[in-house]
Amino acid sequence: MMDLEPSNQSQNPQNFPISLFTRRDLRFALSFFGVLVCSIAILNVFTPFDSQFVSRLGSLYSQILPEVHKPSSSLVTCDYSYGRWVRDKDHPPQLYSESCPFLDPGFRCSQSGRKDEDYRQWRWQPARCDLLRFNASYFLERSRNGRIVFAGDSIGRNQWESLLCMLAEAVANKSRIYEVKGNPITKHKGFLSMRFQDYNLTVEYYRAPFLVPVGHPSQNASSHVRTTIKLDQFHWFSKHWVGADVLIFSAGHWWNDDKTVRMNGTWNEGGLCDTFKEPERDQKHLEPDPENNPYISEAIKQMEYENWKVQFLNITYLTEFRYDGHPSKYREPGTPADAPQDCSHWCLPGVPDTWNQLIYGNLQAKGFRSK
Repeated sequence: MMDLEPSNQSQNPQNFPISLFTRRDLRFALSFFGVLVCSIAILNVFTPFDSQFVSRLGSLYSQILPEVHKPSSSLVTCDYSYGRWVRDKDHPPQLYSESCPFLDPGFRCSQSGRKDEDYRQWRWQPARCDLLRFNASYFLERSRNGRIVFAGDSIGRNQWESLLCMLAEAVANKSRIYEVKGNPITKHKGFLSMRFQDYNLTVEYYRAPFLVPVGHPSQNASSHVRTTIKLDQFHWFSKHWVGADVLIFSAGHWWNDDKTVRMNGTWNEGGLCDTFKEPERDQKHLEPDPENNPYISEAIKQMEYENWKVQFLNITYLTEFRYDGHPSKYREPGTPADAPQDCSHWCLPGVPDTWNQLIYGNLQAKGFRSK
């Protein structure tokens, strides 16, 4: 297997990597980093950049991820990072509908009043290869007797629900997909485990927005300190992540400076996105690349010197074009009329489906659970 090479196109920003950790016993761990979801964007809190922290973070990974042996270099993964959004009315990429029972109301944009559905008619076309079409039946069979785990913030939950619906399309009797403890998925803030009974597969979500413990300050702390974050530990939910076949970290909170500093800042404060009806076409209008991305990219490369095999997949570039894919003002029923627009999460079906397709394509290229 070869590491994904960064694009040689000068106009492209620094990679926002999805990191794939591969083991010979065919267990995989995925970590998301970048503008939208980033598991080590805690670099924001260090001034100047603390390179020693990266080493400590690597030791934290070793608590969860077992040793990885480098696979054969004959496996080459397509670089899906760069390309363009293509309108495809004849074969729209929609893989499920809003009637999927596993969607939160806040992601059902049409049911919340959005009239246009053009945002669903775009598919991502990589520059130098084709994106593998998602095959739910095949993925379920490959994942039989396994665990797919999402851990992180609400963007991760957005993607978790997307994958649930994508996989559920291959199950005729939806009653055979259920939460193992009988918990409803809407507005749940702990952890949820959805079992696909026919495949003995669980697709799990653990709410840990910062991936590390967040608690109250000590008694002798300054009055300006309202919350503490323990950077040398993983969240207490992490004991449940051990043994996952696919582990997806998401922690976009680290990229919200306001929230990192104040903690009580709203995730969708400010901004309007309801006027966008199609993907952005001018790269000049994209957000600038986060200054910490080079540090993150280098940190992941350093992890290769350990017993882990890491590959990068940049989803920042493809996602930055999709201002049209947010719920914006079409939020769930009961939301006050003067509430801020949601320009953080994504309508479903929508952009997170493409993220899951990229994961699917990369796992397939790596021979995920191949016989």
